[in-house]
Amino acid sequence: MAASVVHWEISAKNSKLLQDFYSNLFGWNINADNPQQYGLVDTGLKMGIGGGIYQGTEQQPQGFVIYTQVEDIQIYLDKAVSFGGKVILPITEIPNMVTYALFADVEGNVMGLIKGPQSVPEKPKKKKPVRKQKKNRKTQKVKRITKKKSRK
Repeated sequence: MAASVVHWEISAKNSKLLQDFYSNLFGWNINADNPQQYGLVDTGLKMGIGGGIYQGTEQQPQGFVIYTQVEDIQIYLDKAVSFGGKVILPITEIPNMVTYALFADVEGNVMGLIKGPQSVPEKPKKKKPVRKQKKNRKTQKVKRITKKKSRK
């Protein structure tokens, strides 16, 4: 089953400096008012995907990471390893926020996996309204004439 890119991140040595840089450069609203000081990026546009800028750690190297949403993270980590990739961060859950993992591909590029549905549920099809059948005009006319004659 195919998987969609749903998020991006930039890991920084100085997250405040980098958040200010991108906010000034692109006019992004970056809200880091949370316990992790994770800067959630709001571009103010209806197109594109959202992202974040945060303080990097030794486990999460500095740089860009894109995240793909999958239903079963472990299956995709196992597949990545079987194709020559390497797990960088095993499945990690941040309660009430996200479950994710990181792996490096065969060239060392880091990619993230986020747990979630891989497809959007189909919208229920709208039922077409039932139309009343149009009565045959000739039949209606004959009935009216017949009623008039019977009244006399």
